[in-house]
Amino acid sequence: MALVKAKRDELLEPLSAVSGIIERRHTLPILSNVLIDRADGVLSFLATDIEIQITARSALAAGAEGKPVTVGARKLVDILRALPEGAEVTLQQQDKRLQIKAGKSRFTLQTLPAEDFPRLAKPSGEVARFAVAQKALRRLLGLVQYAMAQQDIRYYLNGLLVLVEDQQLRLVATDGHRLAYAAMSLPASLPRLEVIVPRKTVLELSKLLADSEDEVKIELSSAQAAFSFGAVELVSKLVDGKFPDYTRVIPTTHKNRLLLERDVLRQSLQRAAILSNEKFRGVRWVLTDGSLKIVSSNAEQEEAQEELEIKYGGDALDIGFNVNYLLDVLNNVSAAEVECHFGDAASSALLQFPAEPDFKYVVMPMRI
Repeated sequence: MALVKAKRDELLEPLSAVSGIIERRHTLPILSNVLIDRADGVLSFLATDIEIQITARSALAAGAEGKPVTVGARKLVDILRALPEGAEVTLQQQDKRLQIKAGKSRFTLQTLPAEDFPRLAKPSGEVARFAVAQKALRRLLGLVQYAMAQQDIRYYLNGLLVLVEDQQLRLVATDGHRLAYAAMSLPASLPRLEVIVPRKTVLELSKLLADSEDEVKIELSSAQAAFSFGAVELVSKLVDGKFPDYTRVIPTTHKNRLLLERDVLRQSLQRAAILSNEKFRGVRWVLTDGSLKIVSSNAEQEEAQEELEIKYGGDALDIGFNVNYLLDVLNNVSAAEVECHFGDAASSALLQFPAEPDFKYVVMPMRI
């Protein structure tokens, strides 16, 4: 009896949802596999890399209850993708193999014992539980995730600070050169809990969340986080470390302020970036009464200059930034205007957006 008989997309959709976390090379061969299980008319696919575990389910009527089986995830995805749309697919267990049938096509994949497949437990002990709209969480992650570090020796920066306190959820990301902070209100008051969610989990979660009002249920403990939404459940270990005190990084006393159209500034920076130094990516902001000049140059002594007419009556200022850090925030926040706050040439700048009152972005200056 077939383990399952279903349309191609009914299998491909949940399988694609879980297979993104599977690395191409593993010391443990079973981690290249996906665990397929059928129980109570529900087919589930489970993948893990030991740090993250994703389960996606599909309600199917046709098929028999069978033993769980694990097969190579990439091969199964590639086979299903290569089949015609709407094809009727049968998965059948045969000894230590899984047979895939569709029309006159036949594929046989090697399996590994399901009992050897590692699983992560859900958060336990003191657990903070709350729910928000998928759309809201996806948007909040999009505001900050680009500021996370990548493979930094300070491992606690390779992730996202998630802080719940009272009726607020706060997300903070920093790589030591810039910091992004975003917050949203929660329906219920919660005791303070601070965790660091790994970078890979954040990126995977962003991909899987839908742009809908449907809920995502979140459970946070001191060691693990779980996110359940739609037919998907993601469980992740947390980064064990102390995140920097972000409140000390966000300037509160900068008196020099400047309001700009986000798109005008973004395009000026994109043009100036073309002739910036390829290694350091520096651009200078030269602020004077009524004028902002954005200047870049490179090792070939080529130079770009953009001048914007502005309403500015603050201190004259010549300050340098990594242009990529500025473009990152301007590309990821879709507000019409950006408000820039400056101290002096040695102080970090604060970027805020009137349309996003609960978002702040801090960028360190650089010497050019």
